Amino acid sequence: MTKLSVNINKVATIRNARGGNNPDVLQVALDCERFGAQGITVHPRPDQRHIRYQDVRDLRPRLQTEFNIEGNPISEFIKLVLEVKPTQVTLVPDGHEQITSNHGWDTRRHLDFLTDVTARFHEAGIRVSIFVNPDDEMVEYAARAGADRVELYTEPYAAGYAADRDQAIAPYVKAATTARNLGLGLNAGHDLSLENLAYYIERIPWTDEVSIGHALICDALYLGLEETIHRYRQQLGM
Repeated sequence: MTKLSVNINKVATIRNARGGNNPDVLQVALDCERFGAQGITVHPRPDQRHIRYQDVRDLRPRLQTEFNIEGNPISEFIKLVLEVKPTQVTLVPDGHEQITSNHGWDTRRHLDFLTDVTARFHEAGIRVSIFVNPDDEMVEYAARAGADRVELYTEPYAAGYAADRDQAIAPYVKAATTARNLGLGLNAGHDLSLENLAYYIERIPWTDEVSIGHALICDALYLGLEETIHRYRQQLGM
């Protein structure tokens, strides 16, 4: 059964727009768990434009479900993850100026670096997922780096879904099959929504986890957070 991890970055973006603590990021995370989310995802960036490093520290002792921290493994990020010890760290190659993640790792080019970072997190008992494009070679080199899972970057799937969903999903099925054959766990994330999620899971039912933030928080503005999480779980067959 595919787990739903709710990315709460956008909640922090709203809070930071006015200062103060409204909405309360910690309370929203706890409510997501109460409403049925099976994980909470955060993606702290160096400029702290949404989730702050202190948010990560505040969340860790209160969460009851899996805690997934995404980010580019610069030194400050590595220190934070080793301090907090989440269930999972997802390594994402985003630059400081990126609005959002828009590509996966070149795992072949960065094999030595990713191998070293993965080993450090494994020593602390943290599961490691590497964010990759749906490309067999990138999946294979993620496995060589010692990753436990790969997370497939799904924005191209979402962008192509309306025009031809079979064509859009094809490279993901291929990469996901490669991951399974290599013994890797499988995550997915970026632009998955109530429109395209069910078909993705129908075609790749061995997906372990989806991390969804932007679309889910947008839907919650109209549907409410509890109903939105319920609907996303329905898309996952729960």
